Amino acid sequence: MQDNRFLPKGAATVRFDSDAPPKKFHFLLLPKTTMLAFSAAIEPLRIANQLTQKALFEWHALSPDGLPVTCSNGIPIQVDSGLVDLDRNASLFVCAGTEPAQSYDSRVVSWISRQKAHGVSLGSICTGAFALAAAGVLTGRRFTLHWENAPGFAELFPCFEPTGNFYESDRGLYTCGGGHAATDMMLEIIEDHCGTHLASCVADMCLHKRPGAGMSRQISPVSSMLGCRNQNLIRAVRLMQANLEEPLDMDGIAAALAVSRRQLERLFQKYVGQSPWQFYFGLRLERAFSLLNETDLSVREIAMASGFENASYFSRQFKRKFDRSPHSFRKSWSLRSGAP
Repeated sequence: MQDNRFLPKGAATVRFDSDAPPKKFHFLLLPKTTMLAFSAAIEPLRIANQLTQKALFEWHALSPDGLPVTCSNGIPIQVDSGLVDLDRNASLFVCAGTEPAQSYDSRVVSWISRQKAHGVSLGSICTGAFALAAAGVLTGRRFTLHWENAPGFAELFPCFEPTGNFYESDRGLYTCGGGHAATDMMLEIIEDHCGTHLASCVADMCLHKRPGAGMSRQISPVSSMLGCRNQNLIRAVRLMQANLEEPLDMDGIAAALAVSRRQLERLFQKYVGQSPWQFYFGLRLERAFSLLNETDLSVREIAMASGFENASYFSRQFKRKFDRSPHSFRKSWSLRSGAP
């Protein structure tokens, strides 16, 4: 008997002839999953069924213990089951959000590895890539995750490098950066299974304009961030972003751009209102802020990863910028999240 929850009623309709069994999707919701990304993945499947009045897709939510999962916005979501073994023809997406490194444990990692060995198709939404990496799923694969969490991911899994694109598809592994990118990813999956016409109709129902390719970058180019198109300034910032752990000196950056140090200083003062050193220093402190939030690295390790050889000096500068020491900052977050 057909489960009516997979066949909602609607006013619009699309003719689609198919007698194929439903394609089953399972979503493992980890603590502090981002609700926006999860719902953005589910709704295109619902709408495809609603438009065609056929159960083309089924979706099921799981959690590590079978209990409701509290999302990053504090709202709980009911799930269908705990960590049960899935049919080999099913697809599993691991969904996570804030504090991704603390959202899974060895039991979850072992379960994901077992589903992979069983032949289940795997993927991730938002920061679910952390758990996939821990389970060895990302080896030799192209993948992505939310740009905000990329620094913490790089420290925990230095052998893996996310692309930074909206979503990726690599030999059956689908990953996305979260947010509305989950809709783009699912629309591509619908297109692969049901064709371009139905995928376009689903996009229209979502009032969603497809970007045209998963290769679109998640964040704006450096030129947009800076508000200018000066190529030397853009190249300088890219060099800084790529060398946070082992900072370059200003003479080295100027030489790489084939300009004088004085020219480099004038560029930053004109377009950014800071010296190159001040701007670079700010990027490094922002990296440290991210690592304090997303990893369990010690303050000393975070200092080193952000280009500070002296942890005491780093702590003073962090407090000057963020009005609290790294230790105090981390303690306040631990208390908020209920950590011991």
